[in-house]
Amino acid sequence: MSVDLSSGHRDRLRARFDRGETLPEYELLELLLFRSIPRRDTKPIAKALIAEFGSFAAVLAAPAARLMDVSGVGERVVGDFRLIRAAAERLTHDALADRVVLSSTDAVVDFYRARLRGLEREEFHVLYLDKKNKMLVSECAGAGTVDHTPVYPREVLKRALELGASAIVLIHNHPSGDPAPSRADIAVTAKIIDGARPLGLAVHDHIIIGANTYISLRSEGYV
Repeated sequence: MSVDLSSGHRDRLRARFDRGETLPEYELLELLLFRSIPRRDTKPIAKALIAEFGSFAAVLAAPAARLMDVSGVGERVVGDFRLIRAAAERLTHDALADRVVLSSTDAVVDFYRARLRGLEREEFHVLYLDKKNKMLVSECAGAGTVDHTPVYPREVLKRALELGASAIVLIHNHPSGDPAPSRADIAVTAKIIDGARPLGLAVHDHIIIGANTYISLRSEGYV
């Protein structure tokens, strides 16, 4: 019998969680691993994952190949992490869909951070909004390398017309963790704004998501 089973460690940890205690990140990860790895001491695995990736959220967002480099992590763990991440994305998606986006920048950031955290390449997403600034659809308009994503303003605007959108929000990630906009980021924002203006389409913002922070190009004066 494993150490954590014989010591009653799992029962004690579950009891602490049930009492509403705030658990350290590695112990919260342990609770998840209990289901994926039913008969093994999961504390060393949880601590190794946190040490490798830096945080609970980063562990869940890590690529499968890198997760499986950690001793004790197999396909079942990777599959369970994918399910948890998908559930988190759905929760934030539904919360965003019910809110007025223009006054809910934090909701937009939460939604896309869940989707983009841990990616090793840039992805450029567009959030298409109706007249009430509620979400019509969110789509990935391009994926690129670690520091560049090819984006075609004409395609973004064409899609807005197809959807009957009244406004858009641009979002992309910086895998480096630094959300500071590049010249290319500023240039593509300007091109999309210039193309949207004659169509009566508003560009509310371009949000760049880094590791633990983000930058709004509207706040920076570029939108």
